Amino acid sequence: MTYLSEQGVRQFLDVGAGLPTQRNVHQVAQELAPESRVVYVDNDPIVLTHARALLAENDRVAVVGADMRGAQELLDHPDVRAHLDFSQPVAILLLGVLHFIPDDDEAMKIVTTFRSALGPGGHLVVSHGSIGDLSEDKGAEGHKVFSRTSAPGVTSRSPGQVRAFFEGLDLVDPGVVPLHDWRPEMGFAIVKEGEAGAVGGVGRIL
Repeated sequence: MTYLSEQGVRQFLDVGAGLPTQRNVHQVAQELAPESRVVYVDNDPIVLTHARALLAENDRVAVVGADMRGAQELLDHPDVRAHLDFSQPVAILLLGVLHFIPDDDEAMKIVTTFRSALGPGGHLVVSHGSIGDLSEDKGAEGHKVFSRTSAPGVTSRSPGQVRAFFEGLDLVDPGVVPLHDWRPEMGFAIVKEGEAGAVGGVGRIL
């Protein structure tokens, strides 16, 4: 989020946000730019109840119940449209969610729909389980990470397949890489060193 905020992004749509933890999107963004607005989206009623209770007093944050499989309906949700102005730069975050869509065509359709909502200055951020191109040790570690999730049907995709999600966007250096390799020297690594089994990248519309 630090990188996005430094690029002037002040609006964030976090799809499949999960339970609030430490250093959530709104916390990082609003530290750097208090006017930042965030919409968290999830389809789990427990997540929604918990998030709404924690974020009730932050009027720049909204929590929306929706499913990424209905990407257009999600984008058209009245609470999303009331909170975010898509004529201005928006960052759409698909972090650790697309590997729960086993069908490649459906996953690409979801991403294409979200990409089409972005205007100039908009960004797409994707992280995705990917063990196909990793060493045997890293691949085994990645399988352990996936086995700890309660959701079935986790699908690994290669870095090349993940890179295809950014078609038509300017892929920010260093491209699609293991998460801890995304600009770690600048403090922008997406996860802590040592986490394995996933790659990610950031694309932008110029």
